[in-house]
Amino acid sequence: MTHITIAGKTYGPGRPLIAAELGTGHGGDLKKAAELVAAAAEAGAGCIKTQFVYADEILHPNTGAVPLPGGTINLYERFKALEQPPSFYAALKALAEERGLLFLCSPFGPRSARELRALGPACVKIASPELNYTRLLAELRGWGLPLILSSGVAALSDIDEAVRFLREGGADTPLCLLHCVTCYPAPETEYNLRCLKTLSGVFGIPCGLSDHSLDWELAPVLAAALGAAVIEKHFCLSRADPGLDDPIALAPADFARMTKAVSRAAALRPDDAISGLAARRGAALVEAVLGDGVKRLAPSERANYPRTRRSIHALRDIAAGETLREGMYASLRTEKVLRPGLPPSWEPLLAGRAARQDIPAGEGIRFEDI
Repeated sequence: MTHITIAGKTYGPGRPLIAAELGTGHGGDLKKAAELVAAAAEAGAGCIKTQFVYADEILHPNTGAVPLPGGTINLYERFKALEQPPSFYAALKALAEERGLLFLCSPFGPRSARELRALGPACVKIASPELNYTRLLAELRGWGLPLILSSGVAALSDIDEAVRFLREGGADTPLCLLHCVTCYPAPETEYNLRCLKTLSGVFGIPCGLSDHSLDWELAPVLAAALGAAVIEKHFCLSRADPGLDDPIALAPADFARMTKAVSRAAALRPDDAISGLAARRGAALVEAVLGDGVKRLAPSERANYPRTRRSIHALRDIAAGETLREGMYASLRTEKVLRPGLPPSWEPLLAGRAARQDIPAGEGIRFEDI
């Protein structure tokens, strides 16, 4: 399968869905959100993508400082400041749909997922760090809506586990997998875009690209040439804006250049689109971006593997000998300071077990801790 149908429209080779990733760049300001949506529509996007943020669903308060493209910040506190009620996302969805754009949103836990569902989305996006978050996947797989899964900082086995989990019990949820490199910015030459063909062949689902590189042309155009069903790129009004991802996003003029170039490439024979880009940008560079198609962690994201993905963390201090129960732990992103814990699939197995030693609040709960 190389196509996915969302809200009655089919996307695949020759017709990719181009998503403008606003993320939290609106800063919680609906006026700024409206400006972003209008600019994305004018730049040729077919979709706007945002994030339904509750800080406690993502990080522990003890996560500490996190280095980001715009500087090192306390990410938990920034996420707390970005929290908005469901009415904000309802208004953002209306703004997108008034412009004829698909509204796409990433929830980060059961609460945001259920509140998002109440808004009636046509499709849902799972961010790369949540690909192994089984509690969230379990919530989403019963909705019957198409799911778009980013696969940054994921091994082939991790993708396999997620797809199998979403297919469990005969669920027929439509899936689309986005190849991604979880680094901000991501080096274009590490994208290994031939993985789109590999992943689509292995899993029998359409594939696309979530691009964190700075270049407006290389990865998106080559992904279109390889038959991407979705191409997602961060979008901003200006790279000088204060959004978390704005320093690596495309401003409207470059996003418009990208959408036009993607449309041209998607309409050509793959070899013609690739050779045309090679003539402009250099054959060696294009070949480096295309890669060998073997799915592996990119060099720039290897160090993020145990820390960006979800693992089980203590929500409070847990004393040695104390019996674990729900509400004492959660699957969260680890980031740079805390230690990673057991994978989220272990959550149902923890209740009733005793702590072997003190587990400080925020730290990952490891096998040797129980």
